[in-house]
Parts: sequence; structure tokens; C-alpha cells
Amino acid sequence: MFESEASVVDQQVSTGQLPTWEEVEELTALAYAEYRDLDEGEVADYIPALAHASPDWFGVSVAEVHGRIHDVGEARHPFSIQSVSKAFVFALVCEEFGHDVVRERIGANNTGLSFNSVIAIELNEGSPMNPMVNAGAIATTGMLAGISHERQWSRIREGLSAFAGRELEVDAEVYASEMASNQRNQAIAYLLQSYGRLNRDPHETLDVYTRQCSLLVTGHDLAIMGSTLANGGVNPITGERVVSPDTTRDTLSMLAGNGMYERSGEWLFEIGLPAKSGVAGGIVAVSPGKGAVGTFSPRLDRAGNSVRGQRAIAYLSRALGLNLFASSELPAQPRPTSTSGFGILNN
Repeated sequence: MFESEASVVDQQVSTGQLPTWEEVEELTALAYAEYRDLDEGEVADYIPALAHASPDWFGVSVAEVHGRIHDVGEARHPFSIQSVSKAFVFALVCEEFGHDVVRERIGANNTGLSFNSVIAIELNEGSPMNPMVNAGAIATTGMLAGISHERQWSRIREGLSAFAGRELEVDAEVYASEMASNQRNQAIAYLLQSYGRLNRDPHETLDVYTRQCSLLVTGHDLAIMGSTLANGGVNPITGERVVSPDTTRDTLSMLAGNGMYERSGEWLFEIGLPAKSGVAGGIVAVSPGKGAVGTFSPRLDRAGNSVRGQRAIAYLSRALGLNLFASSELPAQPRPTSTSGFGILNN
């Protein structure tokens, strides 16, 4: 899918800083213009409310860690966050429970199967495998404590709002539509319970999970939320610390391995950025220390990832030097010698 991108723009390296304001502004506009007429992919319809989305909607936003934001197209058009929420709820859970507990309870390995696979749970003896597929995300949501069902939901909404830098609200139509058509997620929740992987009642956990997926955001919001992760957990607009640097590291590493579902390996090979997608058409991609890209376009590929969004982020990854694995050779330096006694540099 990405073979042609290398010829579109000269590739830059990840080391160093972002270009000037004017250059980032121009390149964001060029990424939008390059792919706004691309008509590949289909709008999701297995959640009835999502089927109403226009296939023509497309927005791109780049948020820098210093707070500068570049919006093009429908970057401020609201849509439900869907699975992009998994990244930020995972960060909240990591912040509360820590690295080791989350790895043990949820896992960190890609399933290699679709995001809503039931078979993956059975094949792995009840392990959700990772928090970016539905089973892992439901289990992750269930880990957040709360003296009541409503308090648990409030903690999630408040946490994601802190990432966005504004109060997020639920799209009532999407929430009702998902609750009426989420039989597969119900099966996943009860299967997880049978393996002792849920802390709370499956129905209540699934209700909270569905609400979190129904929160309304924009591409602009996603860029700020991603830039908060790029900025060591501090929101670049509000200045509020949302999570710790350790949590951002764990969240971004999880996204790198699993954020784009069964296409995660291909995505990392071609684009080189931690990223998360959602079936309403949103994608957030994060470049630590630099910023993040948020895109919105409802046309999806077969894995459930926005087609235009992937292409625009591929363009910007190269043009802005966001790819984590792209580096350039340093000027020649005198060869060091070891005086430590280990001798590894003396040969």
C-alpha cells in the first residue's frame, strides 16, 4: 500500500527538530491535497450509526510538542473516537497499576488476527494478548477501579478529556447504535470473565467500554492527545501533566507493536511511528519529542484502518522526519579507548 510514497517526497531523518512553522504548515497542506481525492476503501457499516458518514470527509492535523497546531480540511469535524480510545485508556491504566501488572494481566504481543477475534482468546488460554484489540481493550477498561459503575466511567471520560485539553462528550446516537449491535463484544466480555480476566461485571464493563468508544473527538483533538504522549505526558496546550514519562514510553511501545492491528508490522516497517486507528476513520500517530499527527477519513481498508489517513501520515512521516528508525551518519569522531578493564574497545 505504501510503495509509491517514497517518490512523493524526500525522506528526512528523525533526529533533530521539526522544520519551521511555515514548512510544517505547507507540508500538512500538501499531504491533504495529495490524498483528498483518493477513493479507495469503504465506510464502516457494522455499527449502523457509522454508515451515515460521508466518504468524502478528510482532515489532517499536526500538533507540535511546543503547542503549535496545523489543521487542514475537516480537521475540526467531530466523529466518535472508537478504537483510538484504547491507547489513552491503556495509558490511564498503566499510570494506576504500573508496567509489570499491566503486562501480566493484559499482555503485549500481537495476535496476528482481526481486532475483534474470539479465536485469539481461546488460542491463548484466555489471555487478551494486547490492549489494542477488543478483548484486551475490554479487559483494560475493566481494570480501572471505581466505587461505582458511573465513577469508573467518569474517570475514563475525565482522563481522555485531559489528554484532549477539553471536555469530551458522548455521541448518544453512536452509543445507542453500538449497544444494540455489539453482540460480538458481549461474547468477548463473557469469555474473558470465564477465564478470570475481568475485574467487574461483564455487562457493566462493556457499557463503559462502549461509552469510551463513543466519545466525540476531531482530528485536531487526536493530534493534541498524541502530542501529549510525545511530550512525556504533558498536554502541550494546557500544560497539565496527564501521565508520567514512564507511562508514555509503555503506551507508545504498545502502539508500535499492536496499534494498527494485523497490519502493525507493515505499518512500522513503512511508516516507523507508534499509531492507533479507529473504525470511524480516525488515526493518531506519535513522534516522541516532536509531536503527533491526527487524521480523519471514514474510508477504511480491510483491517479497519483509514486509507487516506494512512497515506497522509506516510507522507508526513517522510517529509517531517518523524520515522523513529530514520537516522543519518554522525561526523567522524576519534575512536574512544577503554580504561574500564573490560577491554571491549581495545581490540
